[in-house]
Amino acid sequence: MSTVLKATDSADFLGLVPALAGFTPRQSIVLLPFQRSRAHGAMRIDLPRDDADIDEYVDTAIGLLSRVSGTDAVALVVYTDELPQHTRDGMILPETVVVEDLLSLAVESGLRIVDALCVMPCGWSGYMEDEPELHPLDEIPETPAIPGIADVSGDQDAGADLPSVDLAEKERVGRALRDLSDVLAHEGSPHEGRENPQALAATLLLDDLPLFFETALERPENLPPFVSAALLWCLDRPTFRDAALLQWATDLPTGIRVLDAQLAFTHDGATVPSELGRLFIGQGDAPDPDRLRVALSLVRNVAARAPLASRTAPLTAAAWLSWALGRSTHAGRYLAAAGEIDPGYPLARLLSSLIDAAVLPEWTFRRGSGLDAG
Repeated sequence: MSTVLKATDSADFLGLVPALAGFTPRQSIVLLPFQRSRAHGAMRIDLPRDDADIDEYVDTAIGLLSRVSGTDAVALVVYTDELPQHTRDGMILPETVVVEDLLSLAVESGLRIVDALCVMPCGWSGYMEDEPELHPLDEIPETPAIPGIADVSGDQDAGADLPSVDLAEKERVGRALRDLSDVLAHEGSPHEGRENPQALAATLLLDDLPLFFETALERPENLPPFVSAALLWCLDRPTFRDAALLQWATDLPTGIRVLDAQLAFTHDGATVPSELGRLFIGQGDAPDPDRLRVALSLVRNVAARAPLASRTAPLTAAAWLSWALGRSTHAGRYLAAAGEIDPGYPLARLLSSLIDAAVLPEWTFRRGSGLDAG
């Protein structure tokens, strides 16, 4: 069920933007695609850097906006920590040049301009006013509560930090991973009975990987150490990692199909079906957003418990799941953390190149996808 939010003026509209975005943007430009009189979500981009190519920045922003199906108008809001400049001729708002270029290209692209506003520490104002005036921030109403959105007070980075886990839990998972890896390394050969019985039991989880990946979604938090260890072992192997990600994005039958295709490719060089490869790079049918969110919670918790040397894979998995949800800002955070551990990790480098090029999954541009923005 959709929720209809109504704004009667610019101040009311600013009160709705965090609800549409799912957070309160900071140091950002937010583009809100409209279809007739209704806004459908929000698209956040970082403010341009001082050395940015403004033409390229504007082209990319309007290009992304134009991909949202049915868009015929746009509103724009700048959130900045800068203050306006006051001259004898009046007030000059921050980012005026880039906003004028954005609005100009939007009009050239056939879009109607709904509004263009700026929120600063000292107040808010409008770019479309002949002589911009500063309005107090307390004119902006409190963001209304929306079902499914618990809190929008944090900015675009809120919620990206890994869960807090005590050192003892990390050590338990580290020992479990060591013991499990030792058992698997000596599987089928005598090992003088030194195996940890819990590690031996954990190997049974790996007998049916799609079933293991599916049941892991039932308990994404507070996993037992050997379950966390088994997931870390799988995520550290690209064949199993990719199968897990696509299964978590879709369903168990797809996971079985992906794993079979991955194993056939690894062993025989068989071609992976194109629709599976397209899904991995953000093309095709939209994944299930609820499954993506649960899987993201799962791998974030696993990453938080992982030894540092084993954290790259779950961090990169968290980046892919965030990117698939439309949360490129969070994905970038996870990729940066993964890069500090292993700068050459292939999937992290691929995702970084997509995010740097402002490439988002095509399903995030479809109305009603249930996916996030930012």
